[in-house]
Amino acid sequence: MNSALLPWFILLLPFAAAVVIVLFTKSWPGLSSFISVVAVLASFAGSCVVFATPDIQALELTWLDLSVLSVPLGFVLDDLTKTMLLLVTGVGALIHIYSLGYMRDDSGKARYFAALSFFMFSMLGVVVSNNFVMMFIFWELVGFSSYVLIGHWFERDSAAEAAKKAFLTNRIGDFGFMLGILMAWVATGSVVFSEMNQQLARITSYPDYLTVAALLIFCGAVGKSAQFPLHVWLPDAMEGPTPISALIHAATMVAAGVYMLVRVGFLFEASPPALWVISWIGTITAVMAALIATQQNDIKRILAYSTLSQLGYMIMAVGLASGQAAMFHLFTHAFFKALLFLGAGSIIVMLHHEQNIWKMGGLAGRLGITFLTFLVGTFALIGLPPFSGFFSKDAILALAYETNRAIFWVALFTAFLTAFYMLRLVVVVFFGKPRSDRARTGREAPWVMIGPLILLAIPASAAGFGFVARLFVQLPAEKETGWLVPGMALGAAVAGALIAIILYRNRQSDPIDLAPLRKRFYFDELYSFLIGATQELLAKLSAFIDRWILDGAAIRGASGATWGFGSLLRLFQVGNLQAYAFLFGLGIVGLIYFTIFR
Repeated sequence: MNSALLPWFILLLPFAAAVVIVLFTKSWPGLSSFISVVAVLASFAGSCVVFATPDIQALELTWLDLSVLSVPLGFVLDDLTKTMLLLVTGVGALIHIYSLGYMRDDSGKARYFAALSFFMFSMLGVVVSNNFVMMFIFWELVGFSSYVLIGHWFERDSAAEAAKKAFLTNRIGDFGFMLGILMAWVATGSVVFSEMNQQLARITSYPDYLTVAALLIFCGAVGKSAQFPLHVWLPDAMEGPTPISALIHAATMVAAGVYMLVRVGFLFEASPPALWVISWIGTITAVMAALIATQQNDIKRILAYSTLSQLGYMIMAVGLASGQAAMFHLFTHAFFKALLFLGAGSIIVMLHHEQNIWKMGGLAGRLGITFLTFLVGTFALIGLPPFSGFFSKDAILALAYETNRAIFWVALFTAFLTAFYMLRLVVVVFFGKPRSDRARTGREAPWVMIGPLILLAIPASAAGFGFVARLFVQLPAEKETGWLVPGMALGAAVAGALIAIILYRNRQSDPIDLAPLRKRFYFDELYSFLIGATQELLAKLSAFIDRWILDGAAIRGASGATWGFGSLLRLFQVGNLQAYAFLFGLGIVGLIYFTIFR
């Protein structure tokens, strides 16, 4: 195959699979799933070739060529793109395979795999785009396909509401993203990333304009990567099938925001005020989500808030002007978070879709492989050496220590909380006595689900080592912190883990009950109130005006008066000669009366 066509091959194969499934094979779920898996595996193989091929170029097409705007259909194939291609297709392929077991008896299996393939196409489009317009189109397609996948079980009201919540929340961020793109295009005269970078001086001459444009573009990441205050959609996205939770939380949808910020990092690094806002939004998200996770009882929601917190670390790194540290943590996080979600999926399936951790317990002996791989993912997440998360999280903590001590201390406290809520989960789920009949009779998942867990456990263990990570990502520069920051990070993790073990060992219920954390700081209630006080109030007022003023007084009133007057006139047109004579006589009497008494 021509090397210039290979990137197109990687991008379009999942799209072709989605089209074939929808048009031809939706009545054959087994064939549909086979087509979807083969397509993503072929895309992964092509991504491996692209990764191993230096200086590869893709065929570029012209989509729009106007005097003021030129939009190509072009790819950027630098090291950042190559790494993301491997992550998206590699992790995506394992999730596809895992889905063969998880969704084997689902009535919407063909529809699921069609949407899964379309999601992969959309995310790959975001990764390879070399301009804002092309990226924004795929960005919106990611939002649409995630809406379909989150709402896969749409017959459940909770799933349908979660899908709408995700879609609408992301539209808020995307509106700002679109405005930011327009501002950047007006200032630089281009939407192509490389050309915008070359014309950066035209926008840096107006720092306030640049800051506004950069923060509006950042709004897209706030929505897609679920940062405060648009974070509320991500935990509810757990209503979708667990493999979708893994896909969204690992290396795809929520990672798109971080990837976009790093891709156009030249815009943000030129605006210190924008970087300051970004760093603190990430910091607030990290600690807020970690606090909420300590009081959640749904195993998937605990992991969802963990994702929010880790995304906060990545956004924090972007705000501290280190896209390298952000991508390093995104790289390691993709493996251990996919591992944790798929491990949770194995537990849920074997317990007949039970997700409350307080109805589990004692599963370490019955689900041995799931337990060991889940433990690997947990150690990587909380940052224990030598697991991958230790190295990538340490890079961000060291960056914060040297750049902003206030952010560092908040990030260190977040590391403590991460260890606490993850060991709480592990102790309650896998140790102690079973707390339900399902927990007593649970058994290991089939190998089609266990295999991906084992494969993901390998990079979750080793992907943080410098000689391994250097093959895929450009590591952040070494910081002059020695062992101080790693030592404090390790101490925070160990302290959090020990406290969780002491508090939750052999417990039948949660000894801590903090309502604000359990209720997620009442963000959903706050937004419901705001929507009721603004949008719903305006809707009710508009309905009143339409029904009683426009439709009632104006339209119904006028039509009623006309109808009444017509009914009165109808009385005079009865077609009866005697009636006409009577009316004629009555008219004469009336004329005589008004003539005499006027």
